[in-house]
Amino acid sequence: MAGNKVFRDAATALADLVADGQTLAVGGFGLCGIPEALIAALRDTGVKGLTVISNNAGVDGFGLGQLLTTRQIHKMISSYVGENKEFERQFLSGELELEFNPQGTLAERLRAGGAGIPAFFTRTGYGTVVAEGKETREFDGHHYVLETALRADVSLVKAWKADKAGNLVFRKTARNFNPACAMAGKTCVAEVEQLVEIGDIDPDHVHLPGIYVDRIVVNATPEKRIEQRTVRQGGM
Repeated sequence: MAGNKVFRDAATALADLVADGQTLAVGGFGLCGIPEALIAALRDTGVKGLTVISNNAGVDGFGLGQLLTTRQIHKMISSYVGENKEFERQFLSGELELEFNPQGTLAERLRAGGAGIPAFFTRTGYGTVVAEGKETREFDGHHYVLETALRADVSLVKAWKADKAGNLVFRKTARNFNPACAMAGKTCVAEVEQLVEIGDIDPDHVHLPGIYVDRIVVNATPEKRIEQRTVRQGGM
């Protein structure tokens, strides 16, 4: 596979990469832009004791929620946890550790990790439980909390299109946390719907350069499950 980033399937891409006790950054927002095939393959590896950085943990039985069902996640570093009953149960019973972050802080911690910035000050969370145990300072009359960067052993992200060099294009809101997660990982695996030849993507249309992507998996027909489907009665 020297020089070739394309793997035949998600299981092959993860086989020699994931291990017990690792930290993973996983893209997505709710069920939008999640690497469905990679998450399922990660579940099937059976690795345990994982720390997972992700905006949320999917829903019961889908997305990262699958890894909660199998008890593979030891700790979540996330922002929103309101859609997952199993997450709630494990957290309240003490089975799951949670490092809770304001959403913008989580995004900036990932961005800082990818940019090589060890820490930063933010006003968000000052005077709340978020700031407990953290350094605070005053700048120009305002109080700030010191937040540390986030880095991951492996990043799992979802893009719409990639070329064989790993240059990625995200589609609409599926862009969400994916670029930041990709940059924050020592090794990044990208799940894509379309794979094209090098040069087929206009350089001005690249959202994430291939230098950040180590492995590519094609999943041409993802389920793209809707998190909450709301309909109204006919005739209204």
